[in-house]
Amino acid sequence: MLMLQVSFEEVLGEPEGVRSLDCVWRCSYTCFNGALNCCYKFLTCLCGVPLALCWGCEFACLAFSHIWYYTPMLRKLSIHFLNVRKFMSLVLGVCLGPCCETCGLLFSKITVKNES
Repeated sequence: MLMLQVSFEEVLGEPEGVRSLDCVWRCSYTCFNGALNCCYKFLTCLCGVPLALCWGCEFACLAFSHIWYYTPMLRKLSIHFLNVRKFMSLVLGVCLGPCCETCGLLFSKITVKNES
């Protein structure tokens, strides 16, 4: 499972050579984490259940469409195009087969000499 992890140092990291006072750094750290946790919990309580319901419906519709529409449609097309494939293979074999065979015989006689 992918977890989003945001740390104080990644967001408000000071570059090397520049340092604020330790008390400012500690207070900022406490405020950042407190606000992050409180805001996250508030938004989770406010939006978590409705969003979970929406995503549950979304994935249910996705599963339904794949099970009841896409999979049978692909099976139908594979059965239908099996005959098309056989027909095209026959036509190409009759029309292009002799030409390709002749070209193959002609080009098989070509040799490349290395002049190194």
